[in-house]
Amino acid sequence: MMPDKRIHRGPAPEDDILFGIAALENLRHAVEDYSLLLTKGYAEKSALKLVGDRFELTQRQRIAVMRCSCSDSRLELRKEKQIKLSAIKRNSLAIDGYNILITIEAALSAALLFRGRDGCLRDLASLHGTYRKVTETIPALEMIIELVSKAKPDEVTILLDKPVSNSGKLKKLIEDLTKQTGTYWNVRLFSNPDKELILGSSIVASSDSAVLDGCSGWINLPNEIISAKIPSAKIIDLSTV
Repeated sequence: MMPDKRIHRGPAPEDDILFGIAALENLRHAVEDYSLLLTKGYAEKSALKLVGDRFELTQRQRIAVMRCSCSDSRLELRKEKQIKLSAIKRNSLAIDGYNILITIEAALSAALLFRGRDGCLRDLASLHGTYRKVTETIPALEMIIELVSKAKPDEVTILLDKPVSNSGKLKKLIEDLTKQTGTYWNVRLFSNPDKELILGSSIVASSDSAVLDGCSGWINLPNEIISAKIPSAKIIDLSTV
């Protein structure tokens, strides 16, 4: 396997075609159909294959459709549990570290972001067991720190995946950046951060579907940051037909 030498988390070469204007109607119909099948109780894997085959979607298009879809019941549940950023004042916040950071890195790198039914912005990046710092890492972290700090939470904890290579280095980088700004956030490594986010009592910042479904309350942090700080972000709305 060739080493990962990327210095940006930008778009794939074929994204302009796969997610261009000519493809959008099909993709939105695919999200609608896949969400309908999930609502009716179909298994995710078989439903995605059925929809993907019907609309002749590539693997990358199927990933986008999957990440933007959800059943009606889960959509309503997520809406009920979503709170505003201002609500974290004097509360504790738990940030899904890689989930939030990579989305902001992608936005800064001009990668495509996709708005799903639940209003969350999601990218198509994948860690594959290793995190590689890119040019946008520090600017992305600085944006996260600035916006969250302005909301004045009592405590902030960033959770990182311990099994992912370079998590220790990222932990130190975040700790150093927060110390420089006087925020002193907690950065912790967990074998299963999703479980900690779901079972914890803190408000959660994540766009991971399983976390949103299981946590007690969440904020749409990437959307807040990108709206305030990255107006040039390339966002494709797949939530409507």
